Amino acid sequence: MEEWIFQVTAVALPAILAITLHEAAHGFVAWRLGDDTAYRLGRVTFNPIRHIDPFGTILLPALMYFTTGFVFGWAKPVPVNFARLDHPRRDMVWVALAGPGTNFLLAVASAVIWRLVDPGNGMVELWIYSAAQVSVLVNVILMVFNLIPLPPLDGGRVAVGILPDFLAVPLARLERFGLLILMAAFFLLPMLGRQIGVDLSIMHWVLGPPVDAVIDFIRALTGNG
Repeated sequence: MEEWIFQVTAVALPAILAITLHEAAHGFVAWRLGDDTAYRLGRVTFNPIRHIDPFGTILLPALMYFTTGFVFGWAKPVPVNFARLDHPRRDMVWVALAGPGTNFLLAVASAVIWRLVDPGNGMVELWIYSAAQVSVLVNVILMVFNLIPLPPLDGGRVAVGILPDFLAVPLARLERFGLLILMAAFFLLPMLGRQIGVDLSIMHWVLGPPVDAVIDFIRALTGNG
């Protein structure tokens, strides 16, 4: 039981922080740039409880980590009224980048902690060491995943904000289908591939190389290489 609690908390707590602080960052930057919608609803807070979706924030990330090594999840989306931003198209990019940027900073901070603690100094430091390892992986995966240039992901909003209109407008129209496209690509295609004996694990193709590259960069930056 103690080992189970150790493993679950070392995975769940970093995942909860990564997902909820990602959402809080969107709300904070939107508030600073003119839209107080999230602020008025009490969502500009680093209190994870205000952002947690029980399934998307806790159960699914833990299940995916233990079964696939990857993490996919979500918190309750922070409402942003882009029309209320000071400069809607430009500021939409900054609001979108706030989430992945927060994940990058959390990954760097976790890597520093990972380097400083000694897992041989007892159970507490071993837990911190394990949680820091998970935090690096979770935050980098969330950052890379959310930067995929497909709305409603953050990368899609960035692309809509910086591309010329003849590209941005049709891309923006994909937003209502974006999650369906992602679910089909990352879950249905691998299931189909297993049935026909072909590797269709697009998640590993799309996320694997950039995740490895970012982790290598963070290790070099923090002396963990």
